[in-house]
Amino acid sequence: MYKEVLQSITGIAIYPLISFVIFFLFFVALLGYVLVVNRQHVHAMSMLPLLEDEPLTPAKPEPSC
Repeated sequence: MYKEVLQSITGIAIYPLISFVIFFLFFVALLGYVLVVNRQHVHAMSMLPLLEDEPLTPAKPEPSC
Protein backbone atom coordinates (compact mmCIF):
# COMPACT_ATOMS: atom_id res chain seq x y z
CA MET A 1 0.00 0.00 0.00
CA TYR A 2 2.68 2.51 1.00
CA LYS A 3 4.71 1.69 -2.09
CA GLU A 4 1.84 2.71 -4.39
CA VAL A 5 1.22 5.92 -2.44
CA LEU A 6 4.87 6.95 -2.58
CA GLN A 7 5.17 6.08 -6.27
CA SER A 8 2.18 8.25 -7.07
CA ILE A 9 3.94 11.38 -5.72
CA THR A 10 5.72 13.16 -8.55
CA GLY A 11 9.32 14.06 -7.92
CA ILE A 12 9.67 11.80 -4.87
CA ALA A 13 12.79 10.09 -6.27
CA ILE A 14 14.96 13.15 -5.60
CA TYR A 15 14.60 12.95 -1.80
CA PRO A 16 16.69 9.77 -1.29
CA LEU A 17 19.37 11.26 -3.52
CA ILE A 18 19.42 14.51 -1.54
CA SER A 19 19.61 12.65 1.78
CA PHE A 20 22.49 10.50 0.49
CA VAL A 21 24.41 13.57 -0.70
CA ILE A 22 23.96 15.29 2.68
CA PHE A 23 25.05 12.11 4.49
CA PHE A 24 28.09 11.70 2.23
CA LEU A 25 29.16 15.36 2.46
CA PHE A 26 28.87 15.32 6.26
CA PHE A 27 31.24 12.38 6.58
CA VAL A 28 33.66 13.74 3.99
CA ALA A 29 33.77 17.03 5.93
CA LEU A 30 34.26 15.11 9.18
CA LEU A 31 37.11 13.12 7.65
CA GLY A 32 38.69 16.34 6.37
CA TYR A 33 38.47 17.89 9.83
CA VAL A 34 40.07 14.85 11.45
CA LEU A 35 42.95 14.91 8.98
CA VAL A 36 43.56 18.67 9.36
CA VAL A 37 43.02 19.22 13.10
CA ASN A 38 46.03 20.14 15.25
CA ARG A 39 47.16 17.08 17.24
CA GLN A 40 48.24 19.20 20.21
CA HIS A 41 44.75 20.70 20.42
CA VAL A 42 43.19 17.23 20.41
CA HIS A 43 45.55 16.08 23.15
CA ALA A 44 44.82 19.18 25.26
CA MET A 45 41.06 18.65 24.87
CA SER A 46 41.38 14.97 25.80
CA MET A 47 43.19 15.90 29.02
CA LEU A 48 40.58 18.44 30.19
CA PRO A 49 38.43 15.97 32.18
CA LEU A 50 41.53 14.86 34.11
CA LEU A 51 42.83 18.28 35.10
CA GLU A 52 42.12 19.84 38.49
CA ASP A 53 41.43 23.51 37.86
CA GLU A 54 44.84 24.05 36.25
CA PRO A 55 44.92 26.34 33.24
CA LEU A 56 46.46 24.81 30.12
CA THR A 57 48.28 28.02 29.30
CA PRO A 58 49.23 30.93 31.53
CA ALA A 59 46.51 33.53 31.75
CA LYS A 60 47.15 36.64 29.71
CA PRO A 61 46.98 39.90 31.65
CA GLU A 62 44.05 42.13 30.79
CA PRO A 63 45.10 45.20 28.77
CA SER A 64 44.63 48.36 30.78
CA CYS A 65 42.82 51.24 29.15
